[in-house]
Amino acid sequence: MLTALTSLTILGALLGLILGVAAKVFRVEGNAMVAELNEILPGSQCGQCGFPGCNGAAQALAEGRAPVTLCPPGGRAVALALAAKLGVDADMSGVEDVVPRVADVREELCIGCTRCFKVCPTDAIMGAAQQIHSVFREACTACGKCEEICPTESIRLQPVTVTLHAWYWNKPKIAA
Repeated sequence: MLTALTSLTILGALLGLILGVAAKVFRVEGNAMVAELNEILPGSQCGQCGFPGCNGAAQALAEGRAPVTLCPPGGRAVALALAAKLGVDADMSGVEDVVPRVADVREELCIGCTRCFKVCPTDAIMGAAQQIHSVFREACTACGKCEEICPTESIRLQPVTVTLHAWYWNKPKIAA
């Protein structure tokens, strides 16, 4: 038993050393601008911008393939921060700040078709076939994909009710 323990310890240490050296030798340097833009974006990975997550949006911004106003959850503040970072002018006419919202299922209309939780990017909807669905409010990013696909219109994006847990500070209005 002692030889097995010793040999596994030596093997683990040797493989760890090899992996550590390989990580240093084969390290791939990322684009620093993409990393900085990714830090500005909210990180909700909701896909509302049309890109697969915030990292994809940051890459598109760094390459100039996307406007700085691409992030609906970020609103004006994120658009202005992205414009300042990239040194471009931002057209804020199409950007609006909305209050935080969350999907809400009207149980009397839900038929349990399972379309909503198949399109939810954050798995915020729970339910089974022909059962009433519900929404995990903490996981919902209010992307609206479930609202669009619901055949009975039982899902609506509602403003988050203000409680001690869901209270938020209103953003100051930016003079245009």
